[in-house]
Amino acid sequence: MSTNKASPQRRKLIAFDEETWQAIDILARDSMKSWQELSDEAFRDLLTKHGRADDLKTALKLSIKQSASTGAERQHKTR
Repeated sequence: MSTNKASPQRRKLIAFDEETWQAIDILARDSMKSWQELSDEAFRDLLTKHGRADDLKTALKLSIKQSASTGAERQHKTR
């Protein structure tokens, strides 16, 4: 049993309706990807869609952009 100390895994139980389950199962087989790979991709896409970071590097970049835009807005308002 291997442990990954750099990135601990969290587990959640998710329920699917039968049609969704079948569609994802077929997609997994057709794309030769595991359920884990498909769910990782889906959640990364969801985070991106909502402007959220999926890793520390991206979070820092977003934070810098937000700080820069907030600073620019403050300078514009004080003029």
